[in-house]
Amino acid sequence: MGRTTRRTSRKRSKLAGRAVAASAALILGGGGLVAVNVYANAEEPGGPAPRAQARDDAGPRAATIDCPDVGNELPDVPADARAEVDRDLAALDRQISEAYTRFARAESPDDQRAVLEPLRERRRPTIASIRAALDRGGRAPEGLDGMAACTLRAADPAADQVPGDAGRDQDPGQGDEAPGQGDEAPGQGDGTQPPGQEQPPGQDQDPGEDQGPGQDQPPGQDQGPGQAGNGPVAADFVDITTVRPNVSEPRPRRGGSRGTFTTRCGTNENGKFNPDNVIVAPGVSNGAHHMHDYVGNQETDAFSSDRDLARGRTSCRNQGDKSTYYWPVLRLQNGGDEDDADADGGGRDKNVGEIQTPDRVTLTFVGSPVSKVTAMPRFLRIITGDAKAFTNGDANANASWSCTGFENRQLKDKYPICPRGSKVVRTFRFQSCWDGRNTDSANHRTHVAFADPRTGRCPRGFRAVPQLVQRIVYDVPPGPGFAVDSFPEQLHKPVTDHGDFINVFDERLMRRVAQCLNEGRRCS
Repeated sequence: MGRTTRRTSRKRSKLAGRAVAASAALILGGGGLVAVNVYANAEEPGGPAPRAQARDDAGPRAATIDCPDVGNELPDVPADARAEVDRDLAALDRQISEAYTRFARAESPDDQRAVLEPLRERRRPTIASIRAALDRGGRAPEGLDGMAACTLRAADPAADQVPGDAGRDQDPGQGDEAPGQGDEAPGQGDGTQPPGQEQPPGQDQDPGEDQGPGQDQPPGQDQGPGQAGNGPVAADFVDITTVRPNVSEPRPRRGGSRGTFTTRCGTNENGKFNPDNVIVAPGVSNGAHHMHDYVGNQETDAFSSDRDLARGRTSCRNQGDKSTYYWPVLRLQNGGDEDDADADGGGRDKNVGEIQTPDRVTLTFVGSPVSKVTAMPRFLRIITGDAKAFTNGDANANASWSCTGFENRQLKDKYPICPRGSKVVRTFRFQSCWDGRNTDSANHRTHVAFADPRTGRCPRGFRAVPQLVQRIVYDVPPGPGFAVDSFPEQLHKPVTDHGDFINVFDERLMRRVAQCLNEGRRCS
């Protein structure tokens, strides 16, 4: 198959569209947040009214489709089956996205439920193909065949399963979402994240009533400007000034590695985008079903091999860093059409609005508070966060949202509303413990892990490596008028935010990074 690269070369003003920017009238009282007008438009002073979840005589309308994540159940895949399994996992994602398109056009709850059985029948042979590939090299995990059925669910993770769902006993939901880990390094030996802290006053744990899921809305329910009808909604936002400080870090100890190494790779001002994910879905166009920003390696797409990356150009100032850094784009939902309004990863996947160039991107490698670090192996792949956290639950979620001037207050399951003069900040703290053997794993998680957030120590059998901390700042209008791209069924929820990294540092330079951290110096 020939290589394809999707990129947008058009340069955009970071503040374009501010005249029609989304804004909100907020009433703060009793520790709560009430959104009076979620997507007000300068050309429509009143803007659309808040939208209640649609109901009719057939029962409540659901907000999305919830399918078991087969990839999370595959901690080990034989090397000779990896490509086949990756293609099948990408096919499952495509099937859900296509089913969601039909679901979004449904005119009644009965029509929504009618999507489930055909989706199950499409998933069955794909999951059987995964099981057969695993059985050839060992033994597939138990229960894979039972993961074909999907359910419908409301936007509120605490709500009961929508009546009439077939094939699953219960909705996995979100669990108890925490407001954010902030600069805490989450820690569990399997690479997942521990439960978060108590919800600060002023944040409503209930995401509230979502807007209707589709493009064809029931009468009287207007969509916000630029919306594809699948989020976000008012309850996905919180005023950062109502959030209590919630960031803590392990106490540095003697023998720790306290240095830092900063690599400067720009803000994607040259506009390199594609909806691929070479880590999760190699060789599959539109494997992410949402658009990614890229800095660093300029040759990254679904078909990039390690050799391609090693030979690629880089946007990094230090040409010894050809690493790939990518994350879902953030869009200003101001009613303006982006170049990808009719493209995969964009409008076709319910991602709409004007892509925002970050105001600043900082890529810093930090050490361990309790030990020296080992240089990362070349081509180590790390994913932090979970693009499907809304339906999977937050075990692997690692989103951290805040505002400049308030970064001791981090949000995990809400977008921040920043005061005027403050900017939106996304922070990704990547896993900092490596198993010492593998540069990737079948579920892209078990070869790395987080250090314990209390002690800073790696799990047994893992060694500390330089920890990538990504800080991305956006100058967007105050108020709830933005969202990250997501899989369409994930409804643009902030908890689904995630980041991806492939280490393509020159090996000599990576050794220098580790030495810098271990000696407590600040380097770049």
